[in-house]
Amino acid sequence: MIAKIEFKGATITVDLNKPLDISIPLRAGSDNVNAWYVEPMRIEAVRSDQFLGSVREGGNVNFRDIFFNPHGNGTHTECVGHIAEEIHSVNDAITRNFFMAELVTISPTVWEKDEEFRAIGDLIIEAAQISDSLSKKPEALIIRTLPNTDRKLNVQYSNTNPPYLCEAAATAIREAGVKHVLIDLPSVDRERDGGKMLSHRAFWNYPHAPRLDATISELIYVRDEIQDGNYLLEIQLAPFVNDASPSKPTLYEIH
Repeated sequence: MIAKIEFKGATITVDLNKPLDISIPLRAGSDNVNAWYVEPMRIEAVRSDQFLGSVREGGNVNFRDIFFNPHGNGTHTECVGHIAEEIHSVNDAITRNFFMAELVTISPTVWEKDEEFRAIGDLIIEAAQISDSLSKKPEALIIRTLPNTDRKLNVQYSNTNPPYLCEAAATAIREAGVKHVLIDLPSVDRERDGGKMLSHRAFWNYPHAPRLDATISELIYVRDEIQDGNYLLEIQLAPFVNDASPSKPTLYEIH
């Protein structure tokens, strides 16, 4: 299925039969990616005196309960409701599903200063790395970090202080006009930052003028064979009324 799309006076062509999935599937068990000290996702057959939700065990249908946390158990997309006192649903933040996007690959650098919540040796993405990587002003920015291995599919991030965006980098992304940022890390902020959430706040411009239509997607995985450059991005959400939802971001090559 070939689609021709008009965007800002130009026509682009994409093959919708060749999607590039950059999400990590939600799987039950401890071998799936995990962060934020949450338990692994569980999928359990419903059981009662009158009903068994497992065909293998003699039931008529498979009928399962799923227990998970969207922030910690896999690829997810979140809105400003993640840090706001007001209730905002990510289901309202995404009013369309397709965006012009740019994929960049960045190697986090070693932080060499001493700050209240940031230690010497932290790995961070700096503002200059964002500015140097962006070739245009895309609606969405996808950040792939190095090293990039399939270990990202099942790494246990809790208590590891993984890399993150510095506040200036998040500000640079916002000032470039990016509405949707996607990253292959558990958060744009430090694992333990005393509750400051500086990069989330900078990207969403919260609380001064919150960007209700901007989103952050975390815990994605972009395979090495997907080259840096411009793509059509589709963000698919499970329609939860919540600050975050499991998501399936998908890329399409532009011809």
